[in-house]
Amino acid sequence: MKTSVSDLNYLYGEPLARAEFKSQPEDFMVDEILDIDFTGEGEHVCLQIVKKGENTAFIARKLAEFAGVAPRDVSYGGLKDRHGVCTQWFSVPVPIKQELDFSTLNSDSLFVLKQVRHNRKLRTGCHKGNRFTITLRNVSEPLDLLSRVNAVRQGVPNYFGEQRFGHDGYNLEMAQRLFDGERIRDKKLRGLVISAARSHIFNQLVSRRVAEHGLAKTWHREVFMLSGSNAFFEEDISDELIVRLLEADIVLSAPLLGKGEKGLTALEIEWLKPFADWWQGLGALGLKNERRALRVIPENLAVKTLDATTVQLSFDLPKGCYATAILRELVHHEDVSHRNYDKKGSNQDEDPAQ
Repeated sequence: MKTSVSDLNYLYGEPLARAEFKSQPEDFMVDEILDIDFTGEGEHVCLQIVKKGENTAFIARKLAEFAGVAPRDVSYGGLKDRHGVCTQWFSVPVPIKQELDFSTLNSDSLFVLKQVRHNRKLRTGCHKGNRFTITLRNVSEPLDLLSRVNAVRQGVPNYFGEQRFGHDGYNLEMAQRLFDGERIRDKKLRGLVISAARSHIFNQLVSRRVAEHGLAKTWHREVFMLSGSNAFFEEDISDELIVRLLEADIVLSAPLLGKGEKGLTALEIEWLKPFADWWQGLGALGLKNERRALRVIPENLAVKTLDATTVQLSFDLPKGCYATAILRELVHHEDVSHRNYDKKGSNQDEDPAQ
């Protein structure tokens, strides 16, 4: 099943420019933003690591092997793409009386920047976000790309990226089979499949809203999220809520489907009719309805032209948001990383939004 992310509606109209994306690892740089005060003592060693051309799980296995622990005991805030140069934090349980120098693992694909003890392990989602530095090459219409930057500063649809759906939409094919009654025994794969199904429906609802209403226009009744929180509430639009929206105290949202209609507007329920079977299947799995922000705003967005056909972008995004959601409003970007990587071994694609 094709995910058709490229077919989702554009907020600012379809770009004219085309460019190559991820021509080399240094063209896609990600730095994890972590806001933790490490204790300097405790039974966990936290490591800030730069990885190049390897995925997060592979690095975790290397650390586990070195420390003599199970891979499942190595923790991290989120996955980072293998097709780039990415800095992220890991934690490894190491007895207080045992000293290990993880820098002995340094190589062309792994480099330990910092090593510090902490009293607890890192948990999924413990980071605030990610800082991206992206170089686009062979840009066909640089002026069209540059002319869109100020609009994109105001935010773009918070679409899930292609990575969420697997190679050629495999995760969505598996979702259909799951909802048709097939059992998925692998818990990790099952979780990815369920997330892909919810993400696909989210994308379709956001795309329809973009086409019919844009992202600025409010409906008579909305489901709002508190900024920086997963908490949400449904209420008729009012002057007070408009002010809170303008002050970014609350944000507009779209559903991540679960059981029932709680937290869904009447219009969303109408738009969900084509997805009735998947909605029922997600509810049968015991999932609760959740929400995700409708718009993502790139913070500290900066752009540089390196030469006549090369443009570099840098920006910060909250965790769970995709750099490709920003890029697609600026340029048609072709991921050419397959030129440098095969599909074997540890180098499996990951979900770099985490």
